Amino acid sequence: MSTRRTRTIVAALATVLLAGSLAACGNSDTGGDGGDGKIVLGFSQVGAESGWRTANTTSIKEAATEAGIELKFDDAQQKQENQIKAIRNFIQQKVDVIAFSPVVESGWDTVLKEAKDAGIPVILTDRAVDSADKSLYKTFLGSDFVKEGRLAGEWLVEQTKTATGPVNIVELQGTTGSAPANDRKEGFAAAIAANPNLKIVASQSGDFKRADGKQVMEQFLKANPDIDVLFAHNDDMGLGALEAITAAGKVPGKDITIITIDAVKDGMQALADGKFNFIAECSPLLGPQLMELVKKVEAGEEVPARIETEETTFTQEQAKEALPNRKY
Repeated sequence: MSTRRTRTIVAALATVLLAGSLAACGNSDTGGDGGDGKIVLGFSQVGAESGWRTANTTSIKEAATEAGIELKFDDAQQKQENQIKAIRNFIQQKVDVIAFSPVVESGWDTVLKEAKDAGIPVILTDRAVDSADKSLYKTFLGSDFVKEGRLAGEWLVEQTKTATGPVNIVELQGTTGSAPANDRKEGFAAAIAANPNLKIVASQSGDFKRADGKQVMEQFLKANPDIDVLFAHNDDMGLGALEAITAAGKVPGKDITIITIDAVKDGMQALADGKFNFIAECSPLLGPQLMELVKKVEAGEEVPARIETEETTFTQEQAKEALPNRKY
């Protein structure tokens, strides 16, 4: 039975008890749709920190419109406290479904239990949480971040298999404590362990932002004059790092091999231009899949606990082929 229908029945019974008549039950739906029959989705977005995130937001908004779902959208500006406040607001508004992309992995149990107690199903998108109680949310739709990091590392291992000396790597991490930062770091480290010559000499957060990527890369270059490889957890930080590398008199893509994750259009252009060397894709176009899940969980249907998005990797030549039809 759907969550909204359950709330409707409860409200109807309450009306019967109070009024002693069925006459008042015809319009007793206490869901968030205001009586127009639409499913109401409350969605809290991480922010607008990158080209990937902007494309993700656009996909969700467009898909909601196409699916006939009323979307209540909130931008958390990369602050967990803002997301928790937004989720509580959605609960008060009695939306039918809540979805969000968590800023960080930890600290969600209390507010997720509040949603569960209110009978509102929750869907995680793009990023996971580390809650031990898996009943606090219905499903997680997103990428395998460990796999993305591993693919990046495996490509580097293959490219450096003939290296006889140390290969110095610097790493631009994503937002501290976030699932993609934790998992991409883990996957990359596990993969490069296959070659003892590959050494991470510096690793620091650039918060998934282009400006921060540039600033941290400037610090890396000052502290480590012999950098061979940059691994950036997203394209935007890699694009910021390009500016710092160029300003330091080095040629990106040649003097320093650059590996990133996402494959947004600007990153793909840098790859096609030979400034990046390899990108592991992380698709932001989750909107259509999310809206299908919203409809299913609102209707009380069973859904898989984990739904992975389909993604690939790109070399410089593959980027040239893919760019003309790139949607983001």
